[in-house]
Amino acid sequence: MQKPASPTRWNRLVDRFGAVASFLCAVHCALLPVVFGILPALGLVFLADHRIERAFVAFAIVLASTSLVFGLRRHGSWRAFGVLVPGIVLLLIGLAVGDNHANPLHAALVSIGGALVALSHLVNLRLDHVHGPGCSHWAR
Repeated sequence: MQKPASPTRWNRLVDRFGAVASFLCAVHCALLPVVFGILPALGLVFLADHRIERAFVAFAIVLASTSLVFGLRRHGSWRAFGVLVPGIVLLLIGLAVGDNHANPLHAALVSIGGALVALSHLVNLRLDHVHGPGCSHWAR
């Protein structure tokens, strides 16, 4: 059996960036209904724009999918997709039901979906670490 390629520094950075960005997105979605009234006073009303939210979700989906495909090619495990796919589904359902940010269902769905996308990056990083070229499975 051929040894997989070692994860490059770039691969690890992309997963770390994706995890942090997805986590911040989840926090943003969870807190937005609470701080919605404060945003105009702080000059941050643009953060409540649905176009910004959709752009963040699209970016998170593309980044995570790309990163996990490259991870799959390195470590050969589909486990990270088991976390990513439900996250994407929840994000998309949250966008579909979320016509306003005060909707608690919208906030819950996109928050949980964003957290799952962040977790998928962490699972991908762990799989690279556990099943990398130095792994005992590949020494045989």
